[in-house]
Parts: sequence; structure tokens; C-alpha cells
Amino acid sequence: MSTHDPYTHSQVVILGAGFAGLACAKGLGNSGISVTVVDRRNHNLFQPLLYQVATAALSPADIAEPVRRTLGRYDNIRVMLGEVVGIDHPGHRVMLKDGTSLPYDELVIATGSEYNYFGNDEWKPFAPGLKTVHEARLIRHRLLSAFEQAERATDPAIRKRLLTFAIIGGGPTGVEMAGAISELARHMIQHDFRAINKHEVDVLLIEAGPRILTAFPEKLAAYAHNYLTDIGVRIVTGRSVTGIDANSLSLDDERIETSCIVWGAGVRASPAARWLGVEGGQQGRIRVEPDLSLRGQPDISIIGDTALAKDEDGKPLPALAQVAKQQGAYLADRLRHKLTGRTHTAPFRFHNRGNTAVIGRNAAIFDFGSWTLKGRMAWFLWALVHVYLLVNFEKRLLVSIQWITRYFTRQRSARLIDENHGRDDDSSDPPDKPVEAQPAICR
Repeated sequence: MSTHDPYTHSQVVILGAGFAGLACAKGLGNSGISVTVVDRRNHNLFQPLLYQVATAALSPADIAEPVRRTLGRYDNIRVMLGEVVGIDHPGHRVMLKDGTSLPYDELVIATGSEYNYFGNDEWKPFAPGLKTVHEARLIRHRLLSAFEQAERATDPAIRKRLLTFAIIGGGPTGVEMAGAISELARHMIQHDFRAINKHEVDVLLIEAGPRILTAFPEKLAAYAHNYLTDIGVRIVTGRSVTGIDANSLSLDDERIETSCIVWGAGVRASPAARWLGVEGGQQGRIRVEPDLSLRGQPDISIIGDTALAKDEDGKPLPALAQVAKQQGAYLADRLRHKLTGRTHTAPFRFHNRGNTAVIGRNAAIFDFGSWTLKGRMAWFLWALVHVYLLVNFEKRLLVSIQWITRYFTRQRSARLIDENHGRDDDSSDPPDKPVEAQPAICR
């Protein structure tokens, strides 16, 4: 084992402070092993609830916490704010954007994923995804501003554009956003606005495939489809988006004017494959060995959305939070054994605790594989699971109180329009310039 000072040489370097990276770091906490966690952002983020920030149900601070606070209890863990641009494997160094480098003995890559625009990255400024607080605030700004402008609009065509919202992608993110926007619009307009009518709102959910929620059993997808239709969501399947600009999107030859577009049509892994000089597999994810190490390079391990790991039947594991957390905990245990001279031969095994999506108030779906659940009970279970997964007790308490209050009052406490057009406070973009969503490099 190395005897270097941990502030000049890290025995284990973890890239990314998402679900996987944090689980691995916590597993190595107080172990006597020097650990450095690198992330381009200073906070960890509970992404499954980011759509609630975008729809004014929660504030960013409710689902985010500084990484230093999360890991500050562990004396052997150092946190570093930095952006990775490359990996020098022969030299055992991580290259950072500021020109510095970080040596490692064991490298853990947990850099997550970013939204995939399928070669149309010019659409990003007009159709942000939901990976960062910045993107959620931008969507919230566009949603709330559209209602305010529609209240004053006298031209029916302008008002129709302002009250048309499009979500691209019929996976869990798209379904959750569509339901949340529809419920936000119906309640807010009915109680707080006078010149516009809730029936004027057009929430459009677009899926290129034959149905929404393809990862779920058809009966659950049908339930979600019917529920969304009942609350005013217009679902379009079997059609692909061919163009997006500041005020509209195109479905083949049809142009639909809209004030807010949300992208949830697919993800791709971070650029880790390029850093390592290896070929990325499905969605750019890197194939790993059963112990989550990189083939031929046992001192590099890859976990979370960046890893293309397989289950016992040889099927790729999904890019889900529960997979990432289990991989992080497993890898921490394996590294503890390895770095203390003990053997650890058990491969990673994923224990499926169910796949879920919330559709609206009192409506959610759960797929446990052998059995399913939908409706009010699934909604309560979804709430319990997501509260439990929050990073600490304080966040769990805050979110629980706000959800209970919102359940009985239907009021959303985070309906604030940012004066800087939903941009981060330190943004240097001019006010009238579209803000481009930042790709997650170390998330």
C-alpha cells in the first residue's frame, strides 16, 4: 500500500459524485484508504426528483447537497472540484481541464450520462433535458413565464403557442414531466389566473416508438397512457421529431408552435470511452468484467450509467439509480479487500427492487418483475422509496413536509421566476441569448 500523503497522491480516485460514486466513496469511508472524489459540480443531486424542481413542486436545495457535506464525516476522503478531460493510464494520472493532473493507484469511473440528441446537438438550447439544476430552473422559468405572458396575450395564435408544452420521449422522465405540467397548469390557472382557461393548455408527449414506457409491461403502460389522456395530455406515438427551434418543433412536415420543449428521448454515457481509448458499447457505455473492472486493466473500475454491465442472463443492466448504488457499494467492498491484501472473487449481482414511474396525483406504476402495482398504493410506495433514497434525514423531512402540504392544498411553493432567465447566478450569457444546457462530464 502507498504511504504517500493523501493530499499529494490518492490511492483511490473516484470520478463523479452521483449515485454510484457516492455509494463507492461512502463504502470506503473511514477505511484507512486514501480516497479523492472529483466532480465538476460541488453538489450531488437526486435526479429522479429533478422534474419536480422543473414544475415548481420543490426547490433545488430540497434535492441537492454539497458533496463536501455528504462526505465530510470521513477523514480519509478528499473532495476536489474539477472537470476531467482525459486519462493517462500508463502514467496512472487523471487529466483535468485546468491543466493539472491527479495520480491514482485505483481509478473508479462513475461519470454518469448525458442526454443524447442523436446528432442534433443544436437542439440543446431549445429543448433542455433534466440532468442538472441549471436545466430544471431553465424549464421552470419557461413554464411559468409562458403562463404569465398568456395571461396578457390578446392574439389567440400567440396564446395558443404560449400554452403549448412539448415533452419529447415517452420514458419515465417524459411521462413524469407530462403529468406534472398538466397538473400544474390545471390547478394554477383555475385558481390564480383570470384571462386564460385550463382547457387552453396543450401538453404534448411525443414518443417515436409504438407506445410509451417501453421498459414496463404493456398493461402498466396502458394504465399510464389512459391516466395521462384523462388529465389532458395529448400522446403522439410512432412519430419522430425532425426539427426544433426557439418557438416550435417539427414532426415530419407538421410544425407545432410551443413555448417550452423538454427533452427526454434518450441518454448516452459520458466521454469516458474516449478518455480510455476504448470502444463504447450500447449508448456509449463501456463493457466491464463481472467484477466491474475494465477488461485488461484491473486497476480501473467503471460503475453507474457509464458501465455496460450484464445480469446473470447476459442482459445489459438498466441505467437506474438502484443499479448505480448497488454497484458503488459492491466496488467499495471489493477495493477494501484488494487494497488490504485479501481476496474478493464474488462477481457483482444486481438485486432488482422494482422499476417505477409516477404519472400524477395518486397515480404511479411499479414493476417488480414477478408482479406489478399501479394506482394510489403504487403512488404511496413511490413516495416512500424516493424519500428514503434522499441523501440525509434533513432532506427527507423537508421533502416529506412539502409533499404532505402539497397533497392537501395542491399549492406549489417553488413558483418563482428567475430574473436571469433561469440561468445559474454566475452565468455570463447575455440576457437575450438562449442558454445551452451543459453536458454532465463528471456526474
